[in-house]
Amino acid sequence: MTEQDKKRIGKFLSLVLRHDPAKIELELDENGWANVKELIEKCRKHRYHFSMEDLIEIVETNDKQRYSFNEKRNKIRANQGHSIDIDLGLSAVEPPEYLYHGTATRFLSSIMEQGIVKGSRRHVHLSKDKETAIKVGARHGKPVILTIMSGKMYQDGILFYQSDNGVWLTNYVDVKYILKQI
Repeated sequence: MTEQDKKRIGKFLSLVLRHDPAKIELELDENGWANVKELIEKCRKHRYHFSMEDLIEIVETNDKQRYSFNEKRNKIRANQGHSIDIDLGLSAVEPPEYLYHGTATRFLSSIMEQGIVKGSRRHVHLSKDKETAIKVGARHGKPVILTIMSGKMYQDGILFYQSDNGVWLTNYVDVKYILKQI
């Protein structure tokens, strides 16, 4: 499987596992898990051909670690970023003192007026390091990195979760918790 094939299939998996499983008539359970055999078969019907070995390679080599298998590798799900109603079963955890949010400069004025909102997603995504936040921000244009006072948010009673791939999740970041721009 070429890198181009992996990228193309990975994007399609992201679509069906995070946003639109109905596109291929795929059923996700309440925790976002899909049956692997069913996923492979239904993707084939939509001209996305890959084997179980290919899927394992896509999951293991994805730079953002977007997907996870269960222990038996007979189920798969996206780790975060869903716009559909699922429960990832994450427990609230205390975040580090600072987290980072990568965005494009064109969104900065809106963020500084209304805070960081989750939009169509289930959570706001935050990174533990600036390098990851820069990559996220660069996907949307010229990046700007915001330092978030996540420790203060937590002290103020705001819940945080950490997905299986290390992304920090919360419902909203008020402007008063945005410390600075990098």
